[in-house]
Amino acid sequence: MELAKPHIDVGLFTSHLEPMLDFWQNEIGLPLDHVLPLGGGLQQHRHDLMGSVLKINHTKNDLPAAPPSGYRELLIAREGLLGAKRLTDPDGNKVTLVPPGAFGIERIGIRLGVRDVNTHRRFYAVSLGLPDVPELGGDSFLCGDSVILVEKADDARPDPVMEGAGLRYITIQIRNVDEEHAAILARGGTQGHAPRTLGKVARISFIRDPDGNWIEMSQRASLVGALD
Repeated sequence: MELAKPHIDVGLFTSHLEPMLDFWQNEIGLPLDHVLPLGGGLQQHRHDLMGSVLKINHTKNDLPAAPPSGYRELLIAREGLLGAKRLTDPDGNKVTLVPPGAFGIERIGIRLGVRDVNTHRRFYAVSLGLPDVPELGGDSFLCGDSVILVEKADDARPDPVMEGAGLRYITIQIRNVDEEHAAILARGGTQGHAPRTLGKVARISFIRDPDGNWIEMSQRASLVGALD
């Protein structure tokens, strides 16, 4: 893939805005960039995460009761640590601060629990074309400088819903959504949503991994210019 930004973004959904903002802004120390209205009463509170974006998607309505997605843990490199510092946000999302270099992480990583590691290895290496992190045995992948850690999880379930509570999707910023989306499908990827344009902000699509976890492909105007 031709990346427009060398960092993945991470999206979660919540109906508990104030405690979530307090945790992520004050305990983790992420600055709010801006709030993006998404329609239907949904607002995205975009926070700078070392060049990535943490998207806290807030709805005033109750989110559907749904099993968690495969995105199990967000890992953030933090200078000055001698070991991992494990935290949990108010919605129960796992957040671990790690010394730079741990698990190959220099900025952020996302831990993904899956039913079949081999199937996901083929998806990330072939369908998405991501290089692995050699010292981690071939089950972790680099998207720019972000790390996706793939591991077997006995409780992993297929076809997680998109707008459920917790960590629900990652975003990869690319140069041309239509070309990359078609190429991923041709290499065996599964479509979540076909490419569509969001006003003058971005052109996006969604791909799903072998368990159905959501991956947003985004051609953002602020990064690439024209959306045509």
